[in-house]
Amino acid sequence: MTAAPLVSVRGLTIGATTDAGRKVKIIKGVDFDIAPGEIVALIGESGSGKTTIALSLMGHTRTGCEITGGTIRLGDDDITAMDERARSGLRGTAVSYVPQSAAAAFNPSQRIMQQVIEISAIHKLMPRPEAEKKAVELFRALALPDPETIGHRYPHQVSGGQLQRLSAAMALIGDPQLVIFDEPTTALDVTTQIEVLRAFKSVMEKGGMAGVYVSHDLAVVAQIADRIIVLKGGEIQEVGTTQQILDAPAHPYTQELLAAFEPVPHELAQIEHRPHERPILEIQHLYAGYGPVRNGEPQLKILKDVNFKLQRGRNLGVIGESGSGKSTLARAIAGIVPAYRGNILFDGREQHLSLADRSKDDLRRAQMVFQLADTALNPAQSIEKILGRPLYFYHGMNSRQREARVIELLDMVRLPAALRHRLPGELSGGQKQRINLARALAAEPELILCDEITSALDTVVAAAILDLLKELQRELNLSYLFISHDLSTVESICDDVLVMYKGEVVEALPAAQMSRDASHGYSRLLISSVPQLDTGWLAGLEQDPELVAAFSDR
Repeated sequence: MTAAPLVSVRGLTIGATTDAGRKVKIIKGVDFDIAPGEIVALIGESGSGKTTIALSLMGHTRTGCEITGGTIRLGDDDITAMDERARSGLRGTAVSYVPQSAAAAFNPSQRIMQQVIEISAIHKLMPRPEAEKKAVELFRALALPDPETIGHRYPHQVSGGQLQRLSAAMALIGDPQLVIFDEPTTALDVTTQIEVLRAFKSVMEKGGMAGVYVSHDLAVVAQIADRIIVLKGGEIQEVGTTQQILDAPAHPYTQELLAAFEPVPHELAQIEHRPHERPILEIQHLYAGYGPVRNGEPQLKILKDVNFKLQRGRNLGVIGESGSGKSTLARAIAGIVPAYRGNILFDGREQHLSLADRSKDDLRRAQMVFQLADTALNPAQSIEKILGRPLYFYHGMNSRQREARVIELLDMVRLPAALRHRLPGELSGGQKQRINLARALAAEPELILCDEITSALDTVVAAAILDLLKELQRELNLSYLFISHDLSTVESICDDVLVMYKGEVVEALPAAQMSRDASHGYSRLLISSVPQLDTGWLAGLEQDPELVAAFSDR
């Protein structure tokens, strides 16, 4: 006899009210069950309804949204029929939540232990000494260092990977029947992600808890989920076991998601070899950092003796984890963070180390596209004004010329001309990143510095941006410096790769040989930590414990 489902969702409909007062359906009649102890993944691109559905299992909807139809049962409780007070009684005990950003879940002014055991005090689950003892057991189960004392620290005194596991301890302390994981490893480096996934999987299996895992990363889902629900536009496209979805996806959209996960390898730039041709960018003995400068050196030193050349028409990838110096390198090349030692040569001509000292033409020829389009675009200005500003600054165009060129730029990044009248907040993440790119193209640059420009995007949108970059390179003879922590992204667009660790270049190789020929321990650890579309990958992963101890963020 089949056990009754722990979660049963029938005909779930969730509506929203737009800023203009229009009513729209964002979840359209969704049905699914979750068995006791089963982990189900909700996958799909941004806007598919993954997080909206997951939050509804706690009886929660975002501002402006409401459950307008259907039922959600958790065990014997009908969540849709409850009032808010009754739902609050279930949160943290019957159902709990692990957020994408653990940092946002913690109060920086309180010690970690106080916050982890707070739910047990709110629901009067156990005396404080018992709660603290249970928290320490969870810290140990989640493979956290110093489990007896880590709770005495403040959130800023632990790493990102540790904080993410501590947020899981906070969710698990009340022995919930169901745990919702909302993209909990998206912001983590690959080596840290391995540790966190292992810890989550181990604790869930031992506790026999059911889970909902929200993600757009199929390789991560393959390691932790028993079953996958594929969503698009608030509707279920396909449901199947994880193995079934990976091996034989039936729906065209699922096939598209899988295809986007494995980007087409980059075709090496076919450039005629001219031994005396100047590189478009040459970096010589570059040092940079942050903070007050004393005796010619900043308080916080980041880059240490960085050297490389980038030939015209080729793409150079720079990989490494958070804190390796990748973004500081891009900012130092752009002059945003002035280097305090070394040389930056553009097409053989030495550049001033500070942005303020560079000529307008120097600024025009090397443009930067930032990681987060949300913070890079002025929310109060229309797209036309945002794109028009560099056209006036670099080329002195009048309003009629600017309007015509903005339409051309939008076409170059495959966006409709009508979009120029909108504000950034009215666009999707992928559209905003295309506007970010169009603004760089407005200067008519020769080199574009791309700083993690696909890391905040889901797989399908990121693959489309990479295809666009390749097309633009062919049309405009551009060169790219591509900063990323994602090795597969770098392999799909770059000719050569630099690996950075603690501000230094530890290895340089052709991108096509990276996975096979990397020899430095840190490079090998990065490569081995990239999840594969294989349900047995994490369980079978064997890494050199000395490398893990030397380079991982524990």
